[in-house]
Amino acid sequence: MPAFAEPAIDPPLADSYRALLRTDQLRRGGIAPALSPAVPESVAVLERDLPMIDLKRLTSGDAGERKACADAMARAASEWGFFQVINHGVGRKLLEEMRREQARLFRLPFDTKEKAGLLNGSYRWGNPTATSLRHLSWSEAFHVPLASISREDCDYGKLSSLRAVMQEVADAMSRVADTVAAALAEDLGHDAWGGEPAFPAGCDGTTCFLRLNRYPACPFAPDTFGLVPHTDSDFLTILCQDQVGGLQLMKDSRWVAVKPRPDALIVNIGDLFQAWSNNRYKSVEHKVVANAKAERLSVAYFLCPSYDSPVGTCGEPSPYRPFTFGEYRRKVQDDVKRTGKKIGLPNFLKQSLVDSMNHSLCT
Repeated sequence: MPAFAEPAIDPPLADSYRALLRTDQLRRGGIAPALSPAVPESVAVLERDLPMIDLKRLTSGDAGERKACADAMARAASEWGFFQVINHGVGRKLLEEMRREQARLFRLPFDTKEKAGLLNGSYRWGNPTATSLRHLSWSEAFHVPLASISREDCDYGKLSSLRAVMQEVADAMSRVADTVAAALAEDLGHDAWGGEPAFPAGCDGTTCFLRLNRYPACPFAPDTFGLVPHTDSDFLTILCQDQVGGLQLMKDSRWVAVKPRPDALIVNIGDLFQAWSNNRYKSVEHKVVANAKAERLSVAYFLCPSYDSPVGTCGEPSPYRPFTFGEYRRKVQDDVKRTGKKIGLPNFLKQSLVDSMNHSLCT
């Protein structure tokens, strides 16, 4: 009797890679080398520790200590767009349990993940709009709306314990995101204690997302993206990564590798916070580089408002015209479909600033 092959776990990323490689070769009008790197060769990437913020200082009861912590956070958000937090209140045992559940989820056969409607069909892999190797992400993910985690019609298959763990992680990361966002907004003069509405407006447990990521080992690494360079289309992202590494961010016009730290969560500023802060806080381009030997797992929490919520501003004059989160998402999706890449905030600059920029380019 012939032995039956085990069902494939990984998505067909290698097939996508080879198809896009042929497309790139044809575009250049000739035969390229057997493997053409998607990641351009560049100078050696430095590994750096991100600025470290101890969140316990925000709840110390000492006003001076709280102000110093908020100022350090704001400085990191302005200079780096990224920082890491410790004493964040998300237990290590919980995160380890999340990683075990995540590993079980991603070990399911690819066909089950893609077609069975798991987690309300939130599964995605690679990049369906990729037209070049530069657009391919060697990864798979479940991008889960928080509102769906506890719903009865959210299908967890045989992973019955996943629901409770995901909900607990989402609740814990939500508290971190709310604490950090409030402190950063307060540092720019937003006074939630003085009667101003909670920040960010329109964000609650029904509007945010939890994303479970897996980056399989890649035979074409390190010349392949695990996740293509991008900025996040939210207010804040809270990330828990394993110790494999691979996250890089743009700092002073060069890529910097983020050194993993087991007891820290990573926070990065999203496009909406940059717009609200009038560009004082920076939504920084970042990416994941694929690893040839080891898979990488991470969990990300995205602090997002409802689609009809105005993004607003910390004060006028703002460089951006008024827009809602829904408008922003639709424009990003249209740009990616049309050009293969995200344009983002420049689409929402006030016309006077666009005209000024165009004039500078022409003179």
